[in-house]
Amino acid sequence: MLRRIAAVAVAVACLFALVAHTEAQQYPIRTVTIIVPYPAGGPTDETARVVANFLSKKLGQSFIVENVTGASTVIATNRLAKAAPDGYTLLLHNLQIAANVTLLKNLPFDTAKDIVAVMLVNKNPLVLVGRPGLAPNNLKDLIALMKKERLKEALPGYGTTGHLTSALFAQEAKIEIDFIPYRGAAPAMNDLLGDHVDLFVGTPQSVAPHVAAGKLKAYAITSKEKSPQLPTAESLVDAFGPKFEIVYWQAMFAPTGTPPEVVKKLNAALQDAVSDPEIIKTWADQGFTPFPKDQRSLEAASAMMKSETERWGQIIRDNNIQVTQ
Repeated sequence: MLRRIAAVAVAVACLFALVAHTEAQQYPIRTVTIIVPYPAGGPTDETARVVANFLSKKLGQSFIVENVTGASTVIATNRLAKAAPDGYTLLLHNLQIAANVTLLKNLPFDTAKDIVAVMLVNKNPLVLVGRPGLAPNNLKDLIALMKKERLKEALPGYGTTGHLTSALFAQEAKIEIDFIPYRGAAPAMNDLLGDHVDLFVGTPQSVAPHVAAGKLKAYAITSKEKSPQLPTAESLVDAFGPKFEIVYWQAMFAPTGTPPEVVKKLNAALQDAVSDPEIIKTWADQGFTPFPKDQRSLEAASAMMKSETERWGQIIRDNNIQVTQ
């Protein structure tokens, strides 16, 4: 009797394994949810919707975007980490996921063990801008002013990309900045435009229209190359070296344990997405560029997560940046 029970159990297990393998090969056979840890309308949300639309057409099933906000993106990331590892719950996130490993204590998941990076999707540099009433017109004069007096910088929140970049800037330039946190980028930008604060670090697409209208001054950009949209922004790489080659990168993630054939299929479809001329143009208008072909593999995404976790972890420790959830 025990042998029969054991045999039945083995047969059932084999059947489940066969079904799971067959479903993985046929993936996707139902709607896929892409979680975005920010409100609708921001750069990560916009990227996710462009990708979701392409994948829906490419793979023949609906890919929908769900905005899950709060707790410095932890709620959304935890939802992914605890999701069934079957490819039907994904996460479109950015470099904040790497910074949070050090920035936030007692995370309800282990980023390195519970989450796998499927592919690096797109990237852009960051830009340091100031209110038009500031006297300096170039980076050198701005730093000289900041050595004499503490300027106020608006932050979308403590521990955000702009905060970490500015902390590194202050460290390298040997200056001090008064960081003023807001509940998101929109109110921070409003106060900057209203001359209530002095500085802000944002993406090119968020600041370029204001710079073009003469409402902001663009002082510096975190890339070696200058931006045609922001010709007055000087390269922080030229000023301080390669450590300032900072990109606001975005990537697709899945729960660890997702079948390899599903992850590979997603990676292949995403490679097609970022090679699509229409998507490339859409992102170019927003200031984003896809990652080059040699950085679109699973291995490249994993290496980026590892290196960025180490990099931002060191900056957070050096500047004693602490955030409470």
